[in-house]
Amino acid sequence: MDMAPDSRLGLDIKRAEHALMSAKSGAVKAADLTVAQYAALLALSQNPGMSAAALARACLVTPQAMTAVLKNLEGRGLIERSAHPWHQKMLETRLTDAGRQAVELADRQAVRIERRLAEEFTPEERDSLRALLARCVQAIRGEG
Repeated sequence: MDMAPDSRLGLDIKRAEHALMSAKSGAVKAADLTVAQYAALLALSQNPGMSAAALARACLVTPQAMTAVLKNLEGRGLIERSAHPWHQKMLETRLTDAGRQAVELADRQAVRIERRLAEEFTPEERDSLRALLARCVQAIRGEG
């Protein structure tokens, strides 16, 4: 082994990500949503009319995964999709009233987790953490 297991950062990053996703999963269950569904609804609440491809990019999932999420949300009456007025092959996606209610309920729960996380750090530490995580992404992609 070229690198001792206890000096590798990947497991620490994965552990933090897993803790966050587990907590959010529990939080959004109150609205009968998964984290992926919540992320899509939250993005749509801020950007009505997004395409599936734009939603996939915003939610950091593949287009195929987003297609499945949208199909489920549409089947549950939380979103509606319609042809874009200028680009007939592109579908715009918008929240229904039920979708707005679901994302508002889920977001109230998810924000509690985000606040707990933020309160662990000073504003300067949060800025540093964001910068360090951005550097992690660059290093992983070979951009650093």
